[in-house]
Amino acid sequence: MKFINYLEKIGGVDILGLTSFGIFFIFFIVMLTWVFKADKSKIEEISRIPLDNQEQ
Repeated sequence: MKFINYLEKIGGVDILGLTSFGIFFIFFIVMLTWVFKADKSKIEEISRIPLDNQEQ
């Protein structure tokens, strides 16, 4: 039996797909907005974190 046959038996499975896509799309838009509005010096500081924590 194919996987699609199992999905057809679940009631409301189409809502789950649309909901997960909506959550992903909203998260993507929020992160894109944050990237363009964020202070560039703060982004530079965050990008340096992995390099600053190295032990010498």
